[in-house]
Amino acid sequence: MKDNNFILKEFLDNAFNVKSHLMEYLAINECDLEGFLANAKMNLANLHPGDALSDVSDFYTEIVGDRHLADLAAWHITSKDYIADTLKLQQRFSRDLVLDFGGGIGTHALANAMSSKVEHVFFVDINETNRNFVEYRAKELGVEKKLTFCRTVKDAQISKFDTIICLDVLEHLADPASQIEVFYEIMDYDSIALFNWYFYKGEKNEYPFHIDDEHVVERFFKTLQSNFLEVFHPILITTRAYKKIK
Repeated sequence: MKDNNFILKEFLDNAFNVKSHLMEYLAINECDLEGFLANAKMNLANLHPGDALSDVSDFYTEIVGDRHLADLAAWHITSKDYIADTLKLQQRFSRDLVLDFGGGIGTHALANAMSSKVEHVFFVDINETNRNFVEYRAKELGVEKKLTFCRTVKDAQISKFDTIICLDVLEHLADPASQIEVFYEIMDYDSIALFNWYFYKGEKNEYPFHIDDEHVVERFFKTLQSNFLEVFHPILITTRAYKKIK
């Protein structure tokens, strides 16, 4: 296993080789990849059907295709310093059995799989393209034995997790409060969960797939505050650490 400094350096150097992984996985050349990444956020936003979408999960299972890979990769490449800080944070807390919920292109799951403090990572994502891509990446990086890929948390068949990572996910769910109630049930009292959220569609509706309903958001915060206690960390980022309240 690699030490923390090496893992961070490898991410800052090339985001764990995400560009080469995308080119190989999607069978496209570098020139086409750059265009794919440059227009990623706009292309993903344009796919969203707006109010016609009755089930939020349908957007990620039936509509996005490989455009979600491009959007996530572009974000991780252009915001490497911020992402690196979230990796530093999970290095402080991640141990033993880790759930990476809504793991996207796998940055955090792969970094955790490289850590000697982590026994196994359960990567959960409803998007089959994401799961297949991260499984491919894990093999390329030589950490596939420490990862299990699941569509849902139940598929992992683990009763308690020591660490839960849920980053840039809650704002995409129709009922984020219910999801953190699920997390509460699968945590022990010494487990740690890392959450962030962005309940905002943007000034120009550039994030139409984010939830911003006032009542949904209020229920989320009430549920969070009644079930979880924040654990201080010194890293100046939006991600917070939580343990469950007894």
